[in-house]
Amino acid sequence: MSGHNKWSSIKHRKGAQDAKRGKIFTKLIKEITVAARAGGGDIEANPRLRSAVAAAKVENMPKDNIERAIKKGSGDLEGVSYEENSYEGYGPGGAAILVESLTDNKNRAVAEIRHIFNKYGGNMGENGCVAWMFDKKGYLRVDKAAVAEEKLMEIALEAGAEDVLEDDDSFEVTTEPQDFEGVKEALEAAGIPFSDAEVTMLPQTLNPLTGAEAERMLKLMEAMEDCDDVQKVYTNADIPDEMVNAL
Repeated sequence: MSGHNKWSSIKHRKGAQDAKRGKIFTKLIKEITVAARAGGGDIEANPRLRSAVAAAKVENMPKDNIERAIKKGSGDLEGVSYEENSYEGYGPGGAAILVESLTDNKNRAVAEIRHIFNKYGGNMGENGCVAWMFDKKGYLRVDKAAVAEEKLMEIALEAGAEDVLEDDDSFEVTTEPQDFEGVKEALEAAGIPFSDAEVTMLPQTLNPLTGAEAERMLKLMEAMEDCDDVQKVYTNADIPDEMVNAL
């Protein structure tokens, strides 16, 4: 994989497997609820909510579920109050890991996240220990079969994208966070489909892992993704394609 969002690439390949776990709707509902609480229930006036609802629609979440989550977040319905926190640490081979949590029980979340770090050969660090290794960026993944590279670059860069990189079977479009919605809307207007679209944390450099370290890292990241209190996980681990395919 030649792109710079390696964990996103891995998750994209195993998306069907994740869906079977039944975790994805829970995470999406949390994000919609928190987004509505933070910026109001008007989708057009709340970019974070708009992105969360778009992600839910990609996963075919029923409209009623989306509307109920918005109402809970905006206070129209009674619901659980979620607290946002972030945690940082190192995985096998010194790979940097950022964890974003949405939880109704911070003590439980901290204990579970620390346990996952320790179980798979990593360790949780202080705030700031690895965050400087990542940049907040808008990120869209476009299948190579969907559009010619020249056309994609012309539309994306014209709309304010920073770069368009080629991965094995897709293109990765990156933007500054404030330009993400404009680029996303430009691709939609041009009829160019994308499989991923989010404001995310991209590593500045990658940390190559092989062998047992790569295997433990994949298990650690999977365990983090499976944790109910974890919303998103980012890493700079660079794991070879053959290991990803084998596991």
